[in-house]
Formats: sequence, C-alpha cells, structure tokens
Amino acid sequence: MDNPQYNKKKLFNDPVYGFISLPFDIIFDIIEHPYFQRLRRIKQLGLTHLVYPGALHTRFHHALGAMHLCMKAIEVIRSKGHEISKEEAKATTIGILLHDIGHGPFSHALEYSIVKNVTHEHISTYFMEALNQQFDGKLDLALKIFRNQYEKPFLHQLISSQLDMDRLDYLKRDSFFTGVSEGVVNSDRIISMLNVKDGQLCVEAKGIYSIEKFIIARRLMYWQVYLHKTVLSAENLIVKILKRAKYLVEKGHKLNATIPLNYFLQNEVDENKFKNDPQVLKFFSQLDDFDITAAIKEWQYSDDRVLSTLCQSMLDRNLYKIKITEEGPNTEQIKLDQEAFAKEHNLSLNEAEYFYFSGAIANNAYNPEMDKINLIYRDGSIRDIANAADQLNISVLSKEVKKYFHCYPKQGMVEKLKNSQG
Repeated sequence: MDNPQYNKKKLFNDPVYGFISLPFDIIFDIIEHPYFQRLRRIKQLGLTHLVYPGALHTRFHHALGAMHLCMKAIEVIRSKGHEISKEEAKATTIGILLHDIGHGPFSHALEYSIVKNVTHEHISTYFMEALNQQFDGKLDLALKIFRNQYEKPFLHQLISSQLDMDRLDYLKRDSFFTGVSEGVVNSDRIISMLNVKDGQLCVEAKGIYSIEKFIIARRLMYWQVYLHKTVLSAENLIVKILKRAKYLVEKGHKLNATIPLNYFLQNEVDENKFKNDPQVLKFFSQLDDFDITAAIKEWQYSDDRVLSTLCQSMLDRNLYKIKITEEGPNTEQIKLDQEAFAKEHNLSLNEAEYFYFSGAIANNAYNPEMDKINLIYRDGSIRDIANAADQLNISVLSKEVKKYFHCYPKQGMVEKLKNSQG
C-alpha cells in the first residue's frame, strides 16, 4: 500500500531551475487544490506570445519557481545566524506559493473590464482566507506574513518588496521563455547576498553590482516585453472585447459564454461583493484563459458589429495600430477621429470609442518611496542602493518614466467592420 506522506514528497522538473522539491506536506495539498490547479490554465504573460511565441508558460510555473527561490533565501538567512522557525518557514513558503493565486485570465484584463476596483492582490487574500478555512486554520501565520502583520517584516519582504522572490523568478523565467536575454538576472548570487538587519531584508554590500543589474534588467524587460507596444495593443483589444460584451449583456443581449464568465458579465462585481458573497470567489476560481478564448471564438459571429469585428481581429492577430509618445494625448484630435470614423461606418460615437482611444503607461524599475533595497556594510551601516550605486546611476532609474499611447484600427480591422454591414 502506498504511503500517503511519502507520496507528498514530489519533485517538479522546472526548465529554469531543474528539480524543485516540496518542503512541507501542506504545500503538496495546496498545489493539489482546484484553486491552485487553475493556475495551470492561466498564462503568466497573457497575450505576450503574440509577440514572443515562446511566452506560453503559466502562473503555475511561476508560483513554483518563486517558492523554490524563497526556500533557498530562507536557508541563506538562517545560515547567517537569523532564526526562522519551521513554522515561519512553512508560512512564508505558503505565502509566496499563493502570492499570485488571485490573478484572472490574460494578466490584468479582467481588472480593467468586467471586475471593478479589485486588484489581484486583494483576490489572492480572499483565496488564502478561503483555503485557511478549508485547511482548519493552518494558513493563519501565512496570512499574517502575507499581510505584513508579523513581527519579522523580512519574511513579508521575501514575498512582496522591491527585491522579492516573485520578481527574481519572473524576470529570469520571462526572459527564458521570451528569449529576451536582457532580463537575465543572477538569482543565485543575489540570494546568497541576502541578510537581515533590524528585522528588515537587506543585501550585503558586495552584492551591489548584482542588484544594479537586477534593477536595469527590470527596466529593460518592461519596455521590451511587459510594455511592448504590440503587447499593449493586444491587451487593450481584449479589454475592449470584454467591456463591449458586458455592455451588451447589460442592455439585454444574450451572449454565449461559459457559466463562470457569464456570471461576471451579468453581475456588477466589486470588492464588497468579493468580500460578502461566496459565489463570487467560487465563479472566479473557475475562470481561466479558456473561458475567454472560447467566448471570443463564439462572439466573432455576434450580430453586434463592434463585438464581432473586435473578436475576429483578435483571432486573426489583426491588432490596433499603436503610437507611443512622450507627450499626453491630443484629446481633440482623438474626438475628431472618433466622429469621422463613426460617420464613415454608421456607428454611434460610443461605438467608435472602441476603435480610437488613448491611455498611459509607466515604468518604474525602482521606487525608493515604496520600500528600499538596502545594502549592509561590514561595519553594520545601511545605505539605500540608489545612494550607494557608483557604476550606474540607479537614482536615475528610480524616477518613473511615463509615456502615452494612442490606438486606432488597422486596415484589416476596418475591412472586417465594413463587411459586417452586409
């Protein structure tokens, strides 16, 4: 007969780190839970594969990778004389494993379309609370650490900070799967330099160049991958599709969709509803990339010209043209473009807004106002990386760079709209 405890000592063969082991039995039980298994069906980088075809890795991959790095970081910190009990290590490992469990399909698309003012961080907390009930309070300490309510802040900083295991994994993993080598960071070197001073996570000063490289890699990955203009175009297209679908459902149109997606189309879901109605988390836990993809394939045949055009364009990768500028959008010109487009294609002004619109993006590789990456020197003194870095000017990289984008339809999208007139 199989030993159930032995069967929980699984190994995952990860393409980035090799074999990843599970340090605690409860980790196996959490991974086996349907809430966590859902992450296998959500791509880590949303629609980025439309630019970098290899970017098909999932949030499941990333969660395991971040957990693996967190385990290594805990051992390093312990080796330098700082006490981390077995229970604290277990709770921190659970926290990092579940840090992204609240993500919806296609990155942040749901946060800007069919769910109102609820971030994935909040939804992750709701999932953890639900799991804590199901596991009879075994996630109590993990929740405290996750919320930064525990007496050892450095444990929370391993999960969420400017030098957390989340960022270390996603930079290395996303670089690996996209093939963008600028994102490669030496996670082993950085983790080996971790230390703790006055309860706060810090890095030994001799690791300064690895940290500089980490911050620069993050800046470059944002411009080359996460905020790549074609990725932005695709993400905005999917947001417009979901917004149009929700608008139509609110007006009484019947759209075919899976039961979980239909729930969010038919109901106004905000933070209060997540907190007070268990049905919301139930349906959200069943929502993944496949719901959205199947809906888009179905809605391409909708009798609503706007929705069918947008869906066909997404399926054919006929994305918006997009211009990125340093200056803010010319709102008067956009309004004129919308009016002309509406008149030419027999649309309302509201409908034209799905084809001509603008927005803003920001890149902040290092934000010392949020929390700092502190260097610890041999004499015990602490300095912020932005003030200590001498070879490359990190203080410049700590300033937010804001840019603006303007989207408008390609000819192929216009042709689809014309054809939909019959």
